[in-house]
Amino acid sequence: QVQLVDSGGGLVQAGGSLRLSCAASGRTFSSYAMGWFRQAPGKEREFVAAISWSGGTRNYAGSVKGRFTISRDNAKNTVYLQMNSLKPEDTAVYYCAAVYSVSYTYTAIYEHEYNYWGQGTQVTVSS
Repeated sequence: QVQLVDSGGGLVQAGGSLRLSCAASGRTFSSYAMGWFRQAPGKEREFVAAISWSGGTRNYAGSVKGRFTISRDNAKNTVYLQMNSLKPEDTAVYYCAAVYSVSYTYTAIYEHEYNYWGQGTQVTVSS
């Protein structure tokens, strides 16, 4: 079992920045590929970013590429999402997720690939 706790959300003006954190406890964090998803009101949850357990492979949704950066610190059992140049359309509840992986390059971009989820953290971007 892996427990995930999301934090770092808040209210920010358009053009601003936030850094989300996801702290993991339980089994060996470094064996898990991690991802961030988001869900805006009235919309389906969507993929934002993913990172392999080694940190060497990263994937991003087209809507955030160049603005968001996913990273991880395996020594701290934490994955981060640095969000810059935020837009009102980035407003959503953000969730981190984890899936066990034996491949150091594996990343997962679909919800069904993940086994564990955080509780979510609200990000609101005002115009």
